[in-house]
Amino acid sequence: MTHFNKPYGKFLNVDPEKQIGKHCTEVVENSRMHIVAKTGIPEINHSHLIKGQNMVVQRIPIKEGDKVTAVYGQVMFKNTKDLTKLAKKLSTLETKVKEYERELLSLRSRRFTFDNIVGVSESMLSLKQEAIKAAANSFTVLITGESGTGKELFAHAIHSASSRKVYPFVRLNCSAIPKELIESELFGYEKGAFTGASSSGKKGKFELADNGTIFLDEIGDMSLDMQPKLLRVLEDKEFTRLGGTAAVHSDFRLIAATNQNLEEMVPEKRFRLDLFYRLNVISLHIPPLRERRDDIIPLARHLLKNLTENVDISEISITPEAEELLKKSNWPGNTRELQNVLERTLSALEGHTIYPEDLPFYLRRTLPPSKKRQHLISLDTDKISLKNVHEEAEREALLHALTSAKYNKQQASKILGIHRTLLYKKMKKHNIPLHDGSGVSTV
Repeated sequence: MTHFNKPYGKFLNVDPEKQIGKHCTEVVENSRMHIVAKTGIPEINHSHLIKGQNMVVQRIPIKEGDKVTAVYGQVMFKNTKDLTKLAKKLSTLETKVKEYERELLSLRSRRFTFDNIVGVSESMLSLKQEAIKAAANSFTVLITGESGTGKELFAHAIHSASSRKVYPFVRLNCSAIPKELIESELFGYEKGAFTGASSSGKKGKFELADNGTIFLDEIGDMSLDMQPKLLRVLEDKEFTRLGGTAAVHSDFRLIAATNQNLEEMVPEKRFRLDLFYRLNVISLHIPPLRERRDDIIPLARHLLKNLTENVDISEISITPEAEELLKKSNWPGNTRELQNVLERTLSALEGHTIYPEDLPFYLRRTLPPSKKRQHLISLDTDKISLKNVHEEAEREALLHALTSAKYNKQQASKILGIHRTLLYKKMKKHNIPLHDGSGVSTV
């Protein structure tokens, strides 16, 4: 022996230093280190009886070329019972991990599945069938449709119905990230890659989406210089972090969405043709609400149910007259606008029934006074103020324009035909917040 550690000497009740130079069989009973030295074959996790106690040991030959020059021996477990305990702990941990996976899957499936997509129209039923087929494979999906039609909901549902459902669903809105930062968001960066970079580096969206799905919303707003880099990643499934040299592989599935016509953008040199073909493998187009009016009322009832559950209030009903108003609207903001209308209606609702006059003013501009409204104002018409009616109409018009423009102030001012400065003044006058409740505010 050339080396002998103190803990093992203490266990054998011998002086470690005095064992140096002796043959291993003189020091350790039932030793096989000399056999391993002859055969050169390692013995890993073997049982070894020492002083009447079964231990788990390993004996590893150390070679120079093909010649064994030494053998390293180590006690892994002092007692086989310790190994049994470890095996039980590993089994318990494995069971817990599986349980957490099931729980995570359950949480995701409860919130984002095809059951959450409400629609009875022929176009919506057909679209759901196409999306279900898309979930059965890992091809790239391009979802198109106007803003507010539910493109992200479809992406979630496809992911939840796919074999990747237990892995991450990673989102990135291409229009919300400055073009100078989108590359680092997608591919990540090494520490010190640029000024302001995290000292520990950062994983990008593609890396986080390994084995899962990455959803790129508003793909039409991606800059031209970024598009070929995205194309390369889609083809190779490999990329390099900013400031790094090692290639990173990620097995992701891409779902992209846009409210723009990418095919029309190609000849205008605003979108690459090769990237368009790479994205447009499975194409799903979500029609706007005005083209599927049969879905408006079922969708409104579904949204109302969710809203009342979230705020813990009693069930709310809608009168047929109010439903007719909802069905007649063109809903330029689609589902997002419909939800906004229902939220605003609930916030001011007295009672548990929505009448036509409870809906925002712009939906009922031509509506004659109903029995409920006549009852509320009675015959005391002197109390009706023209100024109040005008202010209510102005506020509703502002809210309608802002909702339709997704709170983009420049677009909203164009819809209203006023300067943006005046829009801000009127918003302040009517106590209208600068964002839509999600924290997003666009100048």
